[in-house]
Amino acid sequence: MGTRLLSEHLVQQHNPQIRYVRIHTSGTNKATLYAWNEDLVLLEEDAAALAAFAESYLAPYVCYRVKPYSELQEDGVPREFEVPERIVQAAMRRDLDPDGVVDVMNEMLGSGGLAFSRYDFNTGILHFIVHSTTSLTDIEKELMHRYLSELMPLGSRCELAYWSGETRLRSG
Repeated sequence: MGTRLLSEHLVQQHNPQIRYVRIHTSGTNKATLYAWNEDLVLLEEDAAALAAFAESYLAPYVCYRVKPYSELQEDGVPREFEVPERIVQAAMRRDLDPDGVVDVMNEMLGSGGLAFSRYDFNTGILHFIVHSTTSLTDIEKELMHRYLSELMPLGSRCELAYWSGETRLRSG
């Protein structure tokens, strides 16, 4: 699975002229690659090289657009946040699959567990269920969603359903 972190690493590794890069899922099977060079611009030739690289070396099922890094805020791309090293290591694996995602997330959960439910091909959403013996706080749910999102392949999103005892709660 080509995660955001792995894809950004590959872009920078193969395009040393690019100093800043951010890739964001912009729809089902769609991603936008934002980039700048040292001079804080995206040259036409760099944009063309990045588009060709993305089509050839990143997830083949994703349609990529290339834009200047300055358009991140205008496009409403969420800010980057600190990610635990365990999530980073998993996101950098080329062989990460839904079972691997579940294993990593379950290592991080104190009580309860995460299970893969299904993949909705039409929406590009991977559905997971969180089982917990205690109610999770809104902050815990937000962190879980953020960390899980870092493990999703580009062009896909995740949705979590929470089960606490007998109660079922949903969260996107």
